[in-house]
Amino acid sequence: MRVGIIISHVRPEEKLLISAFQARGVEPDIISDREINLEITAGPEQNTPTGIPWSSFDVIMERSVSTSRGLYMLAILGSWGLNAINKYETASICADKFLTTIALAKAGVPQPTVRTAFDPDTTMQAIEQLGYPAVLKPVTGSWGRLLAKVKDADAAEAIIEHRQTLGDYQHHIYYVQQYVNKPGRDIRAFVVGDKTICAIYRDSEHWITNTARGGKASNCPVTPELDALCVKAAQAVGGGIVAVDVFEDPERGLSVNEINHTMEFRNSSAPTGVDIAAEVVNYALSS
Repeated sequence: MRVGIIISHVRPEEKLLISAFQARGVEPDIISDREINLEITAGPEQNTPTGIPWSSFDVIMERSVSTSRGLYMLAILGSWGLNAINKYETASICADKFLTTIALAKAGVPQPTVRTAFDPDTTMQAIEQLGYPAVLKPVTGSWGRLLAKVKDADAAEAIIEHRQTLGDYQHHIYYVQQYVNKPGRDIRAFVVGDKTICAIYRDSEHWITNTARGGKASNCPVTPELDALCVKAAQAVGGGIVAVDVFEDPERGLSVNEINHTMEFRNSSAPTGVDIAAEVVNYALSS
């Protein structure tokens, strides 16, 4: 079986995946996204940077750090009819909080209330309708970057003014989320196919609990309720291999915050006792 992995650079997760493939007797071809140069209007018979035709692969995993590079490559691979993980449809939804919210709402998955606006005045109205504090998020991005917990009108106006000054049009799309008073932690659950294989609590004294921002990982038992919620959320965005971030809402119970399609898991196998890389590889080889 021939497997390709598209990467930006070899992170701990990619090292674990390579080792897991090798343990199954498969030596994956590592494809650097920086070296890709292909003709979009041609077909998959053209070569990868390693000299192997794209059409030769049984499965290709997209693990780019760059969201845009990964999305465009998944779109191309999908147009060629090649087997890629994740599918472009899943990745394009997960990469956009706006689209993720729409998909979850359509599927009836519990989530915090979200309002959107495109103008400073209507954005202020949206924040006030949700009530303070509220959370302003960029529609794209990861690792908890550019999140803002807005506590009053003065803070909201200052953040909006800064975003209006920024040139990227996405900064002018306002995604305003209800603030959830979570118990000093949230949950990251790992869904592979139709099963939540494990989950971690991410504890932090800060309201942003990402492990990339210093959150501490510990094992979270996968209850039937958590499994059902996360699998339903994963299916809502197209399925595959995803990480589902879950809030424990004191008033509404469990709700889905975000979904990540190129999940990091270096800090999660040890506390859960689950070999996440091996589970991912088993899924890839069976796909």
